[in-house]
Amino acid sequence: MGISDIIAKFIEELLSETGGTAELQRIDLANRFNCVPSQINYVISTRFSPERGYIVESRRGGGGYIRIKRVELEPQILIMHTVNAIGESIDTSTVEALIANLLQSRVINEAVARLILSATGHNALRPARIEERNILRASILKQMLLNSINIL
Repeated sequence: MGISDIIAKFIEELLSETGGTAELQRIDLANRFNCVPSQINYVISTRFSPERGYIVESRRGGGGYIRIKRVELEPQILIMHTVNAIGESIDTSTVEALIANLLQSRVINEAVARLILSATGHNALRPARIEERNILRASILKQMLLNSINIL
């Protein structure tokens, strides 16, 4: 397990213990894990992003902090938030992060997650031109998510 995984696990445990919100000092975490503060920034930006269901507030300076909050939304609202976050184009790793968040939030089940990942994956979009795949992927993902609202 790498340092990023260890830091992420610590923050996730802290969020669980505190009811979904944690206020952290970047320098304290860096000292705790014997790493540079930029490593903390990396973990937070990659593991605790809005796509993964978190809101992150940051204030720099001597009394600076990072506040991380796990967003708990109704299933239909979370799906609409996800659809609105997609934009005109999306890559496979971002699709995977969005679907993992919906799965973790129990908005969709494993079967639906596999179906969406399959429909938006490289193999399904292989006939499309490379430069059009991310645009097509976004359109397919939006339609699948919007239609999933009807079956919730």
